[in-house]
Amino acid sequence: MNGRPASLHEKESRLAFWMLAPGFAVVAVLVILPVIWNFWLSLTPVTLADLRGRSLLELGLTFGNFRKVLGDPDFTAVLITTLAYTLGGSSLSILLGLTAALLVWDEFPGRALVRGLLISPYIAPVVAVAFTWSFLLDPQLGLVNRLALDRGLMQAPIPFFSGRWIEIAGCRLPLALLSVIFFEGWRYFPFAFLFILARLQGIPEELYHAAAVDGAGPIRRFIHITVPQLATVIVTLFLFRFIWTINKFDDIFLLTRGQAGTEVMTIRIYDYAFGAFDIGAGSALAVVLFGMLTAFLFVYLRWILHDRD
Repeated sequence: MNGRPASLHEKESRLAFWMLAPGFAVVAVLVILPVIWNFWLSLTPVTLADLRGRSLLELGLTFGNFRKVLGDPDFTAVLITTLAYTLGGSSLSILLGLTAALLVWDEFPGRALVRGLLISPYIAPVVAVAFTWSFLLDPQLGLVNRLALDRGLMQAPIPFFSGRWIEIAGCRLPLALLSVIFFEGWRYFPFAFLFILARLQGIPEELYHAAAVDGAGPIRRFIHITVPQLATVIVTLFLFRFIWTINKFDDIFLLTRGQAGTEVMTIRIYDYAFGAFDIGAGSALAVVLFGMLTAFLFVYLRWILHDRD
């Protein structure tokens, strides 16, 4: 501006800006603008027919969509189901991943093959594995029920994905919900398995040798060395799994269509938008889900990470 040649720092800053600009543009177009658009739709009484040839500015703004979705008599049940599915599926996937990582941590013949087999549920197409589970657990034609009946392990077939409740030892349990939670844990435990195994392999062996010399047994070494070393990875995994699971739609839709007490918020959003053609109500419920995730992230960043510092 004053004729002075740009310094090296200014040149590097300008270069960094232009290198990052395409990334910011992509984020703005693919993330920020759709979020703003969804907020706008949530405040308009728009239906699917209104999106064709009619300006949304003519509809006006209203909070009626939020009153509709939050005042729905089934909203509390759907919210509880969503949280149960998310917390249960996320926790189970991490627990199974931790167990698998500990089992293949040490050297043994065929370990590479076992590791490859353990990640197969994660890389298989969700449509294929959902169809396989539905067929295996079908109450009429499923292999699991047939084998159990033939061997006298049960007196009647169990409708794993269509039965709402089941009584075990006098305790009434949500059968279909537990089934989809177990599917979620089985399907996504390889993701946790890979991260936990990588961290296990990075723990210095000297720590275990020193603890063994001091007389610490396997359980004490696991509690005082392994668990603290894995804590950050597990907490981070839970964050990712919580966000991804609460946004899950395809797994439950393919297995139960949201029936038998498995309707989560993503299924309800779909029903509003493409079942009742009420785009405004579906967008309002999506905003509620977005608010829940924002609150969870705030708690995670404010308390969990702060406490670890």
